Amino acid sequence: MRRGIALAAVASMAFTLAACGGNDDSGSTDSATEGVSAAPAGDGNLTVWTDSNREPALKEAAAAYEEETGNKVELVVKDFDGIRADFLSQVSNGEGPDITVGAHDWLGEFVANGVVSPIELGDGAADFAEVSISAFTYDGQVYGLPYAIENTAIIRNTALADSTPESFDDMIAMGEEAGTDYSFLVQTGAEGDPYTFYPFQTSFGAPVFEQNSDGSYTSDLALGGENGQAYAQWLAEQGQAGVLDTAIDYDIAVDAFKNGESPYILGGPWMIADFEDAGIDVAVDPIPSAGGETAVPFSGVQGFYMSSASDNQLLASQFLIDYVGTKDVQFSIYETGNRLPALTAAAEEASQDDATAGFAEVAEVAQPMPSTPEMGEVWAFWGVTEAQIISGDASDPVAAWDKMVDDIQAAIDASN
Repeated sequence: MRRGIALAAVASMAFTLAACGGNDDSGSTDSATEGVSAAPAGDGNLTVWTDSNREPALKEAAAAYEEETGNKVELVVKDFDGIRADFLSQVSNGEGPDITVGAHDWLGEFVANGVVSPIELGDGAADFAEVSISAFTYDGQVYGLPYAIENTAIIRNTALADSTPESFDDMIAMGEEAGTDYSFLVQTGAEGDPYTFYPFQTSFGAPVFEQNSDGSYTSDLALGGENGQAYAQWLAEQGQAGVLDTAIDYDIAVDAFKNGESPYILGGPWMIADFEDAGIDVAVDPIPSAGGETAVPFSGVQGFYMSSASDNQLLASQFLIDYVGTKDVQFSIYETGNRLPALTAAAEEASQDDATAGFAEVAEVAQPMPSTPEMGEVWAFWGVTEAQIISGDASDPVAAWDKMVDDIQAAIDASN
């Protein structure tokens, strides 16, 4: 999962888009914005980078776009894991695609390197889940057309437990009553997994960064102090009790749940197909609190970026807004990956599925994973420290946590 165009030009493009509004007489209301005209007809050519999962839905969007406008779309299928670095390198040299698929946490690096341009959604931004727009917003500008939201939740084997309690301790007690090998499963591994563990950390009131009133992140760390120390002590206690175990990686956790060895696993929508194929009847529930406050997971948002080096920014923007930003296309993308659509109308249809509805409920409290450049300095220290505390390699969990905070701060200071 892990990791500029001149302002005058941006303003000009935004003004042009606004001036094109209000000319669509079709009466359709399932696009990202009402009042954005169809893309100008002509000989325009767009190059779009996608991965294999998104390609079928984009083929639908491209076919409709080409038929209605006479412009052409070339879809280039790439390995998702390599897109970020390739896009950054090529666009920095004035090359690359007009549009690329990507994750919202790439945004800080992309903006800092001037390789993406804002997308003017206008009133259409209200048609998307607020968290999805927030995730692609940087310094007040929206830089992506979101299509999917993903977050973790408790996935429950309904044959082994009839509910998920609101507190972590109560969930573990119910898990023990089930008589299975594990009361609860969560992937950890030797390097830790702070992304997956994050809702437990936030339940102690120790988010990674401070947030402004509008939800945007500052560069001020918030995972230290008494709240962070309490979380570190909890990690040590759960490790000593055997509830958390660095020997449990993703594959081990998923296989154990598939085999009916636990009533509960903390995971995401990417797991659901495996469980259903194994004949497990699952429910998706809110994450119980370990520290007394609401357990707030990270929300990951996926979408499409527009290259700042593109000579066809108006065409690219309108292709995204009028064609990719439709209910049919966003629902089609959902069907290939089970991620909650970012477009509200598509999400409502997808939520007829009980598991998707469960993830959607948890998404209401989720916060976008920070996309600021400072986040790049956090991951390595964070995961390793959690693993050391859980395994007992860090004999003093509070001292280990405090050192981690100091190391992260020093890395951020050195990078600025």
